[in-house]
Amino acid sequence: VQLQASGGGLVRPGGSLRLSCKASGINFKLYDMAWYRQAPGKERELVADITRDGSTKYAEFVKGRFTISRNNVWRLVWLQMNSLKAEDTAVYYCHVMFASNDRWGRGTQVTVSS
Repeated sequence: VQLQASGGGLVRPGGSLRLSCKASGINFKLYDMAWYRQAPGKERELVADITRDGSTKYAEFVKGRFTISRNNVWRLVWLQMNSLKAEDTAVYYCHVMFASNDRWGRGTQVTVSS
């Protein structure tokens, strides 16, 4: 299983970024997918998840600002992040539970700063 995340970068407060995660090695359409993040000195936390049939859930701190979506043909999951705040600064990880094991992508850094 490989999860390749991209799209991070430096953005000003109020700006937007779109993260992408390309999955390989799994029958993508059968799996729920998620985005997590980890800020320096903090625990990794769930940001949003999307089931294989497209149902979504969000952490309270991103509701109304972030949108998770997927394309099962392209084996991609996205995280559209709008109205970014300094506290959104973190490494963002793509996640899938495969064979009862957590599988993580390498992570992509998102820095929100003026």
